Amino acid sequence: MKTYHVLIVEDEIPAQANLQRAIERSFPDLHIAGIQSSVAGTAAWLRDPDNRADIVFMDVELSDGMCFDIFSQVEVRGKVVITTAYDNYAVRAFRVNSIDYLLKPVDPEELRAAVERCRAALESTPALPAFDIERLRSALTGGERDYKKRFVVKLGDRLAVIDTAQVAYFYAEDKSTYLVTSGNRRYILDASLDTISDEVDPARFFRISRNCTVAVDAIAGISKHLSNRLKVTLEPRPDFDVFVSRSRTTDFMNWLEGK
Repeated sequence: MKTYHVLIVEDEIPAQANLQRAIERSFPDLHIAGIQSSVAGTAAWLRDPDNRADIVFMDVELSDGMCFDIFSQVEVRGKVVITTAYDNYAVRAFRVNSIDYLLKPVDPEELRAAVERCRAALESTPALPAFDIERLRSALTGGERDYKKRFVVKLGDRLAVIDTAQVAYFYAEDKSTYLVTSGNRRYILDASLDTISDEVDPARFFRISRNCTVAVDAIAGISKHLSNRLKVTLEPRPDFDVFVSRSRTTDFMNWLEGK
């Protein structure tokens, strides 16, 4: 079995321990090669030729600065997974830059999916792409963005234009991404749900799970389900149950209140 070396960059001791336990418990092919809590310490660790990190789990805010300062000081060649409490459009800029991210508290299912994406990227991409540090910096510091106003969809041999204001929700299923309008028309899109979720206005749309991004005015009701999970009723009704990921519940409620 191939072993991947992991570096954890986290300045909160409980978060360090929790992530280390989760990795060691669930992924026998991952070896914790190092744990750092600062920009300076991480840069020094990565410069050491004796150290190797195939995957780097990295918090946004560290004891002596922000995570993007690391990229400015040293080349990061491993696959990076940001672990953050932020849940707004800014963190989606990480994935656009070939950097994955997990929301705190880290959900075990989402951790497993992130690790699987890392494995796939490491196996298929010998040289990982450079990160657009200025784009990350702008996203995290509140730079202005233009959001997608309309989608062009295929209708057989024809094309149709769907205004974003008409969209009730997007969802991913069987490796395809769908747009559903408030009039209950469904269209297949070429882009991934990750890309689409990054392009739409976060004041109106929220990524409630890996498979679904909803518009606030499509939410007809919310109820507590088993294990206190939130079940969302959408209009128009999809043919599948819609739940909010546990790790996103607090931010989802804040989003509903306009915070």
